[in-house]
Amino acid sequence: MLDKLVSWLFFPVVLIVSLIAGNQVVERGGNTAPILFGSAVVVFLFERIQPNWPSWNRSHRDVLVDIRHAISVTIASQATLFVVPKLLAPVATLVEPFGTAALWPKDASLLLQLPLALVAAELFQYWSHRLSHTWEPFWRLHATHHSAPRLYFFNAARFHPLDIVIDTTAGLIPLTLLGTPPKVMILFALATAVLGYLQHSNVKVALGPLNYLFSMAELHRWHHAKNLDEANTNYGSNLILWDLVFGTFFWPRDRRPPESIGIPDLEAFPQTYWGQLASPFRWRQIQAESRARG
Repeated sequence: MLDKLVSWLFFPVVLIVSLIAGNQVVERGGNTAPILFGSAVVVFLFERIQPNWPSWNRSHRDVLVDIRHAISVTIASQATLFVVPKLLAPVATLVEPFGTAALWPKDASLLLQLPLALVAAELFQYWSHRLSHTWEPFWRLHATHHSAPRLYFFNAARFHPLDIVIDTTAGLIPLTLLGTPPKVMILFALATAVLGYLQHSNVKVALGPLNYLFSMAELHRWHHAKNLDEANTNYGSNLILWDLVFGTFFWPRDRRPPESIGIPDLEAFPQTYWGQLASPFRWRQIQAESRARG
C-alpha cells in the first residue's frame, strides 16, 4: 500500500511543494537555488527508497561526467536567460504596436500565468527537440543527452552546452515577445528544473491521467529507448500537450520501458565529459569508429 502511495503522490507533491516554496522565496526577493537543491535531494532519496530499476542506482562511471555537465549547463542556461531577452528587446518593441505584449494576462493569478507560460514555451521547445532528433546538425549536439547509460535525476543536466542554449532560446522567444512578467519567468525556470529532475528520476511512479498533461518519467523513459520507433516520441520537455496534438505521444500499457538505454549504432560515442563536448565536431570520426566496431 505504501509503495502505491509513493507511486501516485511522489510527482505531484514534489512539484507542488517546490512551486509553493519557490513562490514564497521570490515574493521575498530571494534566490530559488535552495529550492532546486532541496528537490534534487528528495528525488535522490526516493530513488533509493523505491527505484524503477535498481541497476540504475549503481554508478555507471557517469556521475563525475554529469556533475561537469551540470556546471556547464547552468552557466550556459543562465547566460542565455540573460542575453536572449536583451537581444529580443528590439523585436519586442517592433511587435508591441500589434498588441502581442497586451495578450499576456499580467493581472491574472499565477495559477493561470504559470501554466500559460509552460504551454507557450513548450510549443517552441517541442519543435526544437523534435528537430534535434531528425536534423543531423542538431542531433550531433543532442546525442550527448541520449548517451546516458541509465536514467537518474542528474541526467536532467547531461546536455551539450550548445544544445541547452538552443532549447532555452526556443522557450524564451514566445515568453519574451508576449511580455511575460519577471516573476512568472523565474517560476517557469524553477518549474522546468524541478520537472527535469522528476522526468529523469529513477523512481517507480504511476501518474495515471497526469501522463496526458505532463511529460514525466513514465513517458520519458520510452524517449531514451534504443528502438528509434519508441525513442522518436514524447518530445515534451515539461508538458505532453504538443505530442498529443502532433501525434508523437507514446505510452504502451503492455510492457515497461527498457532497462537498457542509449544511442543505437553509435557504440564509439565518447563517455567522457571532454569527449562529449568535442563530439559534434568529430561526428564523422565517431560514426566511422562505430561502424568498425560492428
